[in-house]
Amino acid sequence: MTIPETLKNLQKLSGLTQTELAQKIGVSFVAFNYWFNGKAEPRPKTRARIIALYQEYSGEIPVPAEELLEKKRVLKTRSEACGNMLKKIMNDKNIYETAMLSLTYHSNKIEGSTLSENETEDIIFRNLTLPSHTMTEHLEAKNHQVALEYLFTHLTSNGQINEAFILKLHSILMNGVRPDAGLYRRYGVRIVGAHVPTANYLKIQQLMVDWFLEVNKPANDIIAKVARTHASFEQIHPFADGNGRIGRLLALAILLKNNYAPAIIRQENKRRYYLYLNQAQLKNSFSHLENFFCEAVAEGFEIVES
Repeated sequence: MTIPETLKNLQKLSGLTQTELAQKIGVSFVAFNYWFNGKAEPRPKTRARIIALYQEYSGEIPVPAEELLEKKRVLKTRSEACGNMLKKIMNDKNIYETAMLSLTYHSNKIEGSTLSENETEDIIFRNLTLPSHTMTEHLEAKNHQVALEYLFTHLTSNGQINEAFILKLHSILMNGVRPDAGLYRRYGVRIVGAHVPTANYLKIQQLMVDWFLEVNKPANDIIAKVARTHASFEQIHPFADGNGRIGRLLALAILLKNNYAPAIIRQENKRRYYLYLNQAQLKNSFSHLENFFCEAVAEGFEIVES
């Protein structure tokens, strides 16, 4: 690839602006813009930094183990210093609503919602009806809000991550959207745009039993646990629709149960998220997905600690 092609692909993968990418590379916006538009060529050392950054975001090279361990250590320290994470979220209206909006807006946007963040806020907190959007999009926003409320309440009363919990979550999320809300799928499906094989629907029941056993095992490395169980859940793909949103809600539940902040998986990072998820599922390579969750949880801590 040429440098302009590399920079354009890097921007798509990273979700960063040209200014933010220029800062990451350590150059001025003017210089970056010249390279971006093919009007100049960077020097060899800068060219190498650009290629290394692209390789990092594209997942071509693993995240250094020491770097990943340090990020996990910092998150664990923040978790221990935070007190009771669930209580902190539930007892502070500003934290609660900020987390609710971020999680709902970004998760639905990843799945194709055309609602803006402000429009999502109008629907879930002000119960407004927006004529420019479909009733399905209104339902998806409200349903995700109610699913989150159920998740928080369930975990506050020490509820478990089990089949009843996940089926209830799905029934809330798909209420009024699909007739099979709260039911495992009964036919084969494929993940659009991916080459990841999903489970045979006849095996879903047993695969989910095994998944719950794995989720409820004690673990020292919570980020690794979240990354691995999220990848396996999405590959099982137990529902006809809503697997992405349910999978992210379950990752949230695992994090909260272990006193970690919510993972804010931003819609701008959708391409990286799917890329790293596919790497984990197809190549059993988890360093980038774990690093991605580290970044997402760090953003959640910023909300909780604000």
